[in-house]
Amino acid sequence: MSSEGKHELHTDSSGSRRSHAVFAIIAALLLGGLGVAIATQVKTTGSGDALDSASPADLLVVLDTVNQREAALRQQVSGLEQTLNELQQGGGPQAALDQARARLTSLSIQIGTVPAAGPGISMTVTDPSSGVGPDVILDLLQELRAAGAEAIEIRGDDGAALRVGVDSWVAGAAGRLEVDGQVLTSPYGVVAIGDPPTLAAALNIPGGVVDHVSRSGGRITIEQSGQLTVAALREIEPRQYAQPGN
Repeated sequence: MSSEGKHELHTDSSGSRRSHAVFAIIAALLLGGLGVAIATQVKTTGSGDALDSASPADLLVVLDTVNQREAALRQQVSGLEQTLNELQQGGGPQAALDQARARLTSLSIQIGTVPAAGPGISMTVTDPSSGVGPDVILDLLQELRAAGAEAIEIRGDDGAALRVGVDSWVAGAAGRLEVDGQVLTSPYGVVAIGDPPTLAAALNIPGGVVDHVSRSGGRITIEQSGQLTVAALREIEPRQYAQPGN
């Protein structure tokens, strides 16, 4: 075998290793995204009790939301299969890198490390009688997630905005809530990016978030918009115990 042939074999081997490494990164990112999406889907199917008294129109909206989530999951799986096919056919690491960058952007929006913009709803929750407790706000955030919100921001009376993440938590007392360790006072403003009619309908389901706020002595106003911005960011803390598996 000539020295030129050996050089070409070495280059192909190096390229193959890079392709495998890049694909491993893509697979990890996609699996993480699927995990978040599946968890959201489980929350959606687990909230059936609130649908017992829903009108046919509301049920159709919920069914449409579930179908959209299923279609999104199928699209993600299809994208992973396409990337794998391109790598197996020798498409080179560039195609894998492009896929990785696109998926990284999507996941960065989900976990809140980059700003997000798009259609959605903005709302204000007023609490004059200090009856809206952490359970009400947690219900609101969970309902938005279940309805397909891709980015959520919440702020208190002082105007300081907080990005809601997949691991966000709500505590404190009515009138003075604590979200991810930050104290928020009424009124509360929430911005959620997603399909505006779907998000608004999910909150207005009989027995849902709007009724929950009303029963607690508060009031919620919801506005749909074609363009909103979620600018607050989250700082991702390093994991103390969990590491990627082999």
